[in-house]
Amino acid sequence: MKITIVGSGNVGSSCANIISQKNIAKEIILLDIKNGIAEGKGLDIQQASCLSLSDTKTLGVTNNYEMTANSNITIITSGLTRKPGMSRDDLIITNANIVKNVTKNIIQYSPNTIIIVVSNPLDIMTYCSFITSKFSSNCVMGMAGILDKARYCNLIANTLNCSHKDISSIIVGSHGDTMVPLPRYTTVSGIPINELLTEVQINNIIEQTKLGGGELVKLMGMSAWQAPAYSVAQMVESIIYDQKRIFPCSVLLQGEYGLEDICIGVPVKLGVKGVEEIIELKLNEHEYSLLYKSSISIRNIINNLNM
Repeated sequence: MKITIVGSGNVGSSCANIISQKNIAKEIILLDIKNGIAEGKGLDIQQASCLSLSDTKTLGVTNNYEMTANSNITIITSGLTRKPGMSRDDLIITNANIVKNVTKNIIQYSPNTIIIVVSNPLDIMTYCSFITSKFSSNCVMGMAGILDKARYCNLIANTLNCSHKDISSIIVGSHGDTMVPLPRYTTVSGIPINELLTEVQINNIIEQTKLGGGELVKLMGMSAWQAPAYSVAQMVESIIYDQKRIFPCSVLLQGEYGLEDICIGVPVKLGVKGVEEIIELKLNEHEYSLLYKSSISIRNIINNLNM
């Protein structure tokens, strides 16, 4: 099993490290355009594997896509990251060009790879990679809802003073301000969340979840990387081991939820073939209206990019 990670910044290098520690791949290629950065981080991760007893080989390369040949999974993390005062949408044009170029280079050497997009704005970049690759829709997906779900569950656990291990939830919609956490599909050890928290508490948690990424940017001056990297690692693990886990991911919809030709977050089953099933929840009128509003914000940006 060979995995390529494009972009050796905080998210990319953390993905490489976590996947290496899990010992689920034979080889990881960490690629960047900046000379020496990927090589140095790759070497550091490889040396750490001697201590963690991982058999995964990690190699960093500078802009050499030939080294990525025959990758089973490719993770795209490259692009500008958010700075204080920036929204994810501020990154659109620059990152769209980067993702297009990366996708073209990747598919030249790995025509059968599964692509996981992490670059922001996530849903737009996933669509961009899908259109550029001309791959089947099951082979291109974006990591978004898993991270948003983690932030949502963390807030619930803190509010209830309980273990986050007992919380099950789902989030649909965009990876942005119009994301749609679904309290009706949120439980704690099987107990519906509305039996444990007031409506005001739930609404506060939802709003804090939407602002979770921006809060971290404000605190650190840059985007988060640990939670995103662990989110990607979960997706990779489910694909490699054919676990068929159900995660909220950004995928192309072709009529599901009444939406066409758009990448947006919905629950999917991930297995060895990539997205093996898109699960259509029975949303009520209010939930669907929020999802539709979220889709409009994505659609407007896609139309302006003329992809």
